[in-house]
Amino acid sequence: MTKIAIVTGASRGLGRNTALSIARHGGDVVLTYQRRGEDAEAVVAEINAMGRKAIAFQLDTGNIADFAPFTERLRTALRETWQRDTFDHLVNNAGHGDYALIEQTTEAQFDGLVNVHFKGVYFLTQALLPLIVDGGRIVNLSSGLTRVSYPGYAAYAAVKSAVEVLSVYMAKELGSRGIAVNTVAPGAIATDFGGGAVRDNPEVNKIFADMTALGRTGLPDDIGPMIASLLSEDNRWVNAQRIEVSGGQGI
Repeated sequence: MTKIAIVTGASRGLGRNTALSIARHGGDVVLTYQRRGEDAEAVVAEINAMGRKAIAFQLDTGNIADFAPFTERLRTALRETWQRDTFDHLVNNAGHGDYALIEQTTEAQFDGLVNVHFKGVYFLTQALLPLIVDGGRIVNLSSGLTRVSYPGYAAYAAVKSAVEVLSVYMAKELGSRGIAVNTVAPGAIATDFGGGAVRDNPEVNKIFADMTALGRTGLPDDIGPMIASLLSEDNRWVNAQRIEVSGGQGI
């Protein structure tokens, strides 16, 4: 049976690459987006062109009130598109970059990071647990910044650290259902994330490239295929792990 994966925040960047990589590995994809509907539909078209199935839903992962109606839309879509009541894999990827020194961080910035990167991951997973098949997989996205510090990233790294701890507890509590849960922690990636700081600012790019053993910053193609591989049966015994994919950043 074809595996179905949900990838949040898949209209751009790592989420887009992950969705396409899953399709290349033979999976179907339900992807979510917050604002970029046209971009999300372009990803759907690319996946459909591969001979796989994909659909896109709008979802604000920082707004818990959206989760119940999203779950019902998903339940309907699973039945109508796949004639199933369950899906196999959840990739909690959606996020945003909001960076400031500790003395300059506002409460609104802090709350926004918590709501999207931690609270949203916690309660969206909770809402979807009845639909995840026993033996399924969950991947939560973290960051290399939970291990290697850089000024201005304290709040962002802190909520990502919370996700890493949450992943271990998910693995423990969901183990009786055969659901494996892991964290993937990318290093610095050249995308439009965080205003494109790594991609578009040569100075920032060089700082992180110089911190990396392989001598460059990462690309979406360095991350998406790894996540798709982690979801495969080849990695069925990998569980409760923080897997950094950073090219050797900060070693």
